[in-house]
Amino acid sequence: MRVWWTEVAVEVELVSAHRGVMTTTTITQILPPIHYDRLRMAAAAYLARYKGQTRVHSESDLRYFFCWCADRDLDPLDASRPHLELYVRWMQEHRHYAASTVSRRIAVVAGFYRTCVIDGVLEHSPAEYVRRPNVPAQSPTLGLSHLQFEAMLAAGRDSSNDFDFALVCLLGLLGLRIFEACGLDVSDLGEEHGHRVLRVLGKGHKIVQVPLPPAVGRAIDRAIGSRTSGPILLNTRGNRMDRHAATRRLRRLQKQAGFSLKRMHPHMLRHTFVTTMLDAGVDLRDTQIAARHADPRTTMRYDRARNTLDRHPNYILAAYMSSGT
Repeated sequence: MRVWWTEVAVEVELVSAHRGVMTTTTITQILPPIHYDRLRMAAAAYLARYKGQTRVHSESDLRYFFCWCADRDLDPLDASRPHLELYVRWMQEHRHYAASTVSRRIAVVAGFYRTCVIDGVLEHSPAEYVRRPNVPAQSPTLGLSHLQFEAMLAAGRDSSNDFDFALVCLLGLLGLRIFEACGLDVSDLGEEHGHRVLRVLGKGHKIVQVPLPPAVGRAIDRAIGSRTSGPILLNTRGNRMDRHAATRRLRRLQKQAGFSLKRMHPHMLRHTFVTTMLDAGVDLRDTQIAARHADPRTTMRYDRARNTLDRHPNYILAAYMSSGT
């Protein structure tokens, strides 16, 4: 039987929390071969339940935990609840990860141990009673203001790199996720009932037909040029653009646009897409469909995060007091 995920033992450099030095450790250095094969099969059994980006991200989070264990000479299958509590504390106090990141990573670990119990590898899950950090109901991330987004569009339009304008349009005017935008091919363009559409492969391998506004269509045509195949978005080397290259391009455009942000990232444009629709009075249900949110509470979370400062009681009180003077 060929196991598709065989690189659990990849060498990963990480900072040791208890020694304060850079170390390179692998699972195979601390486990006997029979135990390593058992761990590898357990990890493969867990990851085989997922596909696409979910599997990629789950593999990354699980590998991170395995490397933490390897740096402490701990077999992940011998870990107990105190070990996982220390893992959570290490991510919070030494790596300073956000609560959402810590919660996601420990959820992947808990899922791995739950699968081990189902498969009979372990009798019980050590992650069953691990305390997870509270994730705020409101997103701390704010989308771009209307003026900032217009400046990003202008910077992309004036850029010498034709892919910059297409990237900003796909994220900010269509509301695509970054992996969706980077995964687009020229062959995904088509027509449906007289409308020009874009075939998008989204979360859960769901395929949707997104109608193209004329401005977005022109931006895509400008990026494609005379090409008839291959990715729509290319990096400076002529290869498919990934999220890292996209982030670098957006940060460069932000500087050209002339406004400052603490940290520019691709999701801010999707965030702007949702908040702009809500600010324009688009119905919550229609916004949810456009953003392809499975749960309307996700769309509402964007709305609350965008308008928290604008609706602060301080502004209401100040407006009331000034009206009486």
